[in-house]
Parts: sequence; structure tokens; C-alpha cells
Amino acid sequence: MIRITTLVENTPGEHLALRHEHGLSFFLEVAGRNILFDAGQSDAFLENAKKLRLDPSSLEFVVLSHGHYDHSGGFRFLADLPGTRRLVVGKGFFEDKYAARNGGYEFLGNDFTRDFLIERSIPFTELWEPAMEIVPGVFVMGSFPRLHEDESINPRFRLLREGQFVPDPFDDEIMIAIDTPDGIVALLGCSHPGIRNMLDAAKARLGKSVRAVLGGTHLVEAAEPGLSASLDYLRSEGIEVVGVSHCTGPAAMKRLGESGMEYFHNRTGSALIIPD
Repeated sequence: MIRITTLVENTPGEHLALRHEHGLSFFLEVAGRNILFDAGQSDAFLENAKKLRLDPSSLEFVVLSHGHYDHSGGFRFLADLPGTRRLVVGKGFFEDKYAARNGGYEFLGNDFTRDFLIERSIPFTELWEPAMEIVPGVFVMGSFPRLHEDESINPRFRLLREGQFVPDPFDDEIMIAIDTPDGIVALLGCSHPGIRNMLDAAKARLGKSVRAVLGGTHLVEAAEPGLSASLDYLRSEGIEVVGVSHCTGPAAMKRLGESGMEYFHNRTGSALIIPD
């Protein structure tokens, strides 16, 4: 059985005692192994895990989708807890990330460095390869070919390199792809490189279709015709379950809800259970 619990998302669900915040965090249970995908921006994911009877000390891996604060900021609260867990991030994760706003720049990056990890003897991997299998059937993937030109990145996102602000290509973005007999279960953080680019890469690397998609799609900033193309893609792929949230945006979620697909708004406390 695979169970994916949303520890944190922008919106509250039925369990009103859970904290919600702008961010994302998933607790993944697969074949007796536990993995955290993203950590929100605060300790909310830890507090919610306890209320949902999930044990953070049982985590073997923590995978952070990219270096924005709302996905990586909570890791600092996990770092000093008991247990040994390996952190997996993408290449360039530790670069300084900013957003242009009102003629200036605002820092959006994570609040820890490599030195923070080394000082605490936290093992970590910066993924430079296209894919890495962390437990049997669970792959972390990055280095996504940019095949769909209409999946563009908002130019307001910048990196500070050698004293200069340059466009952020989000080369650090990674995803989790779970290989099941009936297809791929995809966990997405924000999909800055483009949801079609990312899912196409997972399909090509595992040689299977996509069965389920959970997480952020960044369709909130998608312009036409890219938005319609992405929604048509999800519909035409025959995906069984679409549980998107966070940076997907109300317009895209409304259209997904009207599409006839098996869709749900993946909120704080939501759980997807996939039987063996």
C-alpha cells in the first residue's frame, strides 16, 4: 500500500486543528519506508504529523523539491530531532533565490546552507543525475528537458550570482516518481520547469504512463495557450487521480473540477491511499 498524506498546504481541510500555511509538505509511506517530500515554511508540518499519528523520527529520506522558503523552510525544525535521515536536493538548491517586486528584490530562498548540514552531520545528496532510486520503486528526478516552449518561467524569479541578478531556470527543481505496476505516481513541489516537461521526463525514464499526480503545478501563473495545453495534457493522458494544490491557482482548479477528471483539491490533511 502507498499512502501520501498532505501535512501542509495553503488551505485548511476537514481537520480544523491542523495548521495550514502557504507551502507544501507530504508524508509518503511506501513498502514500509517513510519519506518526507517538502517541509513547508515552518514547524507546522511537524505539529500536524503528530496530530495525524505520523512519526517524523521514522523518516529515512527528506526530499526538498526546490530552494524556495515555502518548501524548504521547515527543514530546520526537523534537523535537530532524533533519527538519521538523508536529505536530497537538486543541483543549485543552495543558490540565493529572489523575486523582483516593485523595482526591488525580495529573498525567497531557504534559510540554511551546506554548513548547517555539515555541522549537524546530516547526510545530504545534491542530485546532478536525471534520476536516483532512493528506496525500491521510489525515484527522485531532476534535470528536466524543456521540450514544451509554452511552459515558461515567470521572469520575476531571479538568482543572485556573483553580484548580479539573473533569471532563475529552476535547475534545482526535483520531483518524486513512484513506480507502480499500474503506472507512475508523481509528487510535484511547484513544477517551475513545467508540469508537462516534468511528467514527460518521468514517463520516458520509467517507460510507463502516469497514474496519479499530486502537488503544485504553478499553473497560477500560466498564460494562454499554455494553461489550456497543460489542462488538456492532464485530461488526455488518462491519469486516474489529480490532486493538485498550492501554486495551481483557483482558475486552473476550477477548470480541472469541470473537466470530468478524477480531481480533488489536495488540502492540509488530505490523504491518497493506493492499494497494492
